[in-house]
Order: sequence, then structure tokens, then C-alpha cells
Amino acid sequence: MYGLVNKAIEELVVTNFGEDKWELIKNKAGVEVDVFVSNEAYPDAVTYDLVSAASEVLGASASEILIAFGEHWVLKTATDSYGSMMRAGGASLKEFLINLPNFHTRVQMIYPKLQPPRFECSDIGESSMHLHYFTHRSGLTDFVVGLVQGLGKLYSTPAKVTVIAAKADGADHDVFDVSWTSAA
Repeated sequence: MYGLVNKAIEELVVTNFGEDKWELIKNKAGVEVDVFVSNEAYPDAVTYDLVSAASEVLGASASEILIAFGEHWVLKTATDSYGSMMRAGGASLKEFLINLPNFHTRVQMIYPKLQPPRFECSDIGESSMHLHYFTHRSGLTDFVVGLVQGLGKLYSTPAKVTVIAAKADGADHDVFDVSWTSAA
């Protein structure tokens, strides 16, 4: 994964728990990188090790860490790093999710070695849809839950995300039931 991902994990931890906790997490993960370079590729294991160590150090489940990271990614990292692309994604949560494949195509122009996931939408209704997540990486289902919840917050449209099929349980890919209500 690109350094931008690991930098975002660092930012989430430092902002919420302090620099000391980040150093503990890096040490526990065996990560000796002082500064992650945003556009440099790092082994996926570095990211997974950081999440595992954060779970231990912070006393939270890996699921909780990944969901929080997904929300942070949308509300801080993606908004700061890809602001214009985020705004071009749509005027609502529904539009953004439908346009998500186009978003990753544009991001690939910035990060040519990126191996992004693929998303598809089905069963699209007024206030719900199924979001299909195809990836070669394992263990990021909860991250996607956090991403969608973060998008719901970004669009002031509270989103409920339920996994209805999981690759980890033998499905071909993850499928999420996403439902939302309009902001009050």
C-alpha cells in the first residue's frame, strides 16, 4: 500500500491518542520507518502490522480500529488529499457510491502502482443499495464499513452498513447493504 495509507493511520493515532502511543504501536509492529512517503509503495504487511499493533496498544478490536480508520480516511485524508475529486464524485452519498469506480480510476493517475479495489452497486433504491467490494487484499471489510459511514457523515446522510456476504466466509466478494436517511 502507498505511504499515504500508513501516514493516515499515524495521523489518526497521534490526533486521538498522542505521539507516545504512535511510537509504541510502531515498535510493537516492528516498523522502523521514521516518515512514510505518501507516493511510495510499502508492503501491505506494514499496514496490517500497524493495525494489529494499534489494536493491542489501544485496547480496541481490529474491527473497531479499521472502522475508525475508514471514517478518518474519508473525513480527513481523502478530503485533504483529493478534495476536488471527492467533490466531483457526486452531490449525495448515493451519487458518490454509484460513481465510486470512476474515483479510483482518477486516483490511479496519481498513484500508477495502485491496485485499487473495484466497487459495483446493485439493487439501487431511494434510500438503500447493495455495494459490492472486489479486492485481492483480505481483512479490509471493516475498513470499507468505516469508509461508507464516513461518506455518510461527509454528506450529512447517516448511513447504516451491514455485511450481507463476506469473502472471509467463502463468498466470491464482500457485499454490503447500505441504507441511509436524509439529514434532519
